[in-house]
Amino acid sequence: MTASFLSKIPFLGKFVDERFLEHRRRSSLVGMMAGVLLGAGLLEYRIFHDHIINWDLLAVLATIALVKVAMMIWYRLTV
Repeated sequence: MTASFLSKIPFLGKFVDERFLEHRRRSSLVGMMAGVLLGAGLLEYRIFHDHIINWDLLAVLATIALVKVAMMIWYRLTV
């Protein structure tokens, strides 16, 4: 993992290292997955229980999926 610009700031250099960046990446991933699962569960609940399709919630989940796939392709082509 390359050093980020945060490690070049004088007073942050001693706090920001590879472990910090890896923990930040992992916590962001877990938070994102929890949000996706909660959103998908809420969408399914509203479809099966209330018989209503929330198109805005479906659009948010589709956007998350498209950005995830686009970033996977981007990183695969650039690395």
